[in-house]
Amino acid sequence: MSGSLNPSSLARLLGDWNLGAAPAYRELADVVRLLVLDGRIPLDVALPSERALATTLGNSRTTVTAAYARLREQGFLSTGQGSRGRTCLPHQGSRGSHQGGALNPGATPNLSGAPGLAVPAGILDLAYASLPASGEVVHRAFASALTELPALLPGFGYDALGVGALREAIAARYSAAGVPTSAHQILVTSGAQHALNIILRTLAGRSDKVLLEHPSYPNALDAIRAAGCRPVPVAMPPASPTGRSGWDLDALEAALLQQRPALAYVVPDFHNPTGRLMPDSQRRQLARAAAAAGTVLVVDETLRELNLDGVASMPLAAFSPAVVSIGSLSKSHWAGLRTGWIRAGEPLIQRFAAARTTMDLGGPVVEQLAAAHLVRALPEPLPARLASLRGNRDALLELITGNLPTWQSERPDGGLSVWCRLPAPISTALAVVAPDFGIRLAAGPRFGVGGAFEYYLRVPFTLPPEQLEAAVRALRAAQDRLEASPQLRRNLTAAPAAAIA
Repeated sequence: MSGSLNPSSLARLLGDWNLGAAPAYRELADVVRLLVLDGRIPLDVALPSERALATTLGNSRTTVTAAYARLREQGFLSTGQGSRGRTCLPHQGSRGSHQGGALNPGATPNLSGAPGLAVPAGILDLAYASLPASGEVVHRAFASALTELPALLPGFGYDALGVGALREAIAARYSAAGVPTSAHQILVTSGAQHALNIILRTLAGRSDKVLLEHPSYPNALDAIRAAGCRPVPVAMPPASPTGRSGWDLDALEAALLQQRPALAYVVPDFHNPTGRLMPDSQRRQLARAAAAAGTVLVVDETLRELNLDGVASMPLAAFSPAVVSIGSLSKSHWAGLRTGWIRAGEPLIQRFAAARTTMDLGGPVVEQLAAAHLVRALPEPLPARLASLRGNRDALLELITGNLPTWQSERPDGGLSVWCRLPAPISTALAVVAPDFGIRLAAGPRFGVGGAFEYYLRVPFTLPPEQLEAAVRALRAAQDRLEASPQLRRNLTAAPAAAIA
């Protein structure tokens, strides 16, 4: 089990939830449901007792009791003893269907309007843009790691910098890409998110400004807020209908010089969520602007290997020795590896290692030995993976064009998802009703600051084409439901939006 959520923590997540757009219990239930769908309330966590939450929120216990009952009915809260139900996702048998704002438990939604087309078993998860493991490649890497482990067993097993073989392999990859790097410039982390947290703890104090693209990666936004920093969003330009869309370098330069942020967090390699690739000319310009502003440029390269169109680019660190790079095997191989890294100048790496010891004492050794094999043979699984992703991308874009003609989809240069502009500000409402149609979504405002991007939705193409077809039909059915019930759309949009502002 994953513990419990105290009333004060839940109240902070809820924000200004009671807007009067619907009965209070429904507003409360809808916001909690969206927080679970967004991953901001983890699964298998016990919610506060009805009495404790009612006291903290200043509402009647009846309101909380009714909200919890609604969540149980929808399948988002277990039916444990007493009022301490645990968060969960609905199974097919527990999903309902909104009818005039009420749920019809057990109903099987129709995805296409044609009789007899049932929801696929389970829920299709479009909230995460991740791939399953690259199978045999990962298995072989771990088998080799186990044969190498005995040589390391006489040591203590603690290493804040990381296993030497992995650091050398990562350094060699940077050197081969045109960025000369030694193992002393690498710190191994437990994934890219861990790397960003180490960087924030080391280089940014509370209330320091952190510039970022808008939209941006949701977990990075969460990490910046959790560090007490102030995000400085700079808008990405709209998608170009005639060619590749880049970054607004004039806006980035102006924000850097005017705001003088401590850090700038950017994703130039198949930006999450738009999938764009920053041209080398813009990389050079951005590096110069950050140096002029005295801002540390933090570059997330997690998606760099997922280059679907084969367009060449240099790592941003090639344009400035002051760049701090973050990498990971999560997207190219498997998120379950939990292996990432930081590349920076050696003095900074030593500072990061010192900060890291306040969080943990190093990563698991076997995983790092396996990761070293994967990094040294990085190209091995990629051709097949990229070919599959290209097919998925093309299939998804065609499905959206055919089934959702009012959506505007930006063709990504790489990565794992398509960033779509919706015909109306319904992203949050779609995320709330989506489980009723067998899919799980991350609402557009999760990718922004201040409740932005209600007009947008990220749709991953990590599922096979037949599941993507079912997912797009479900999206169409969910949109049709909202268009048929304007009051339902207003209720669902008004309450949850505050929780993700």
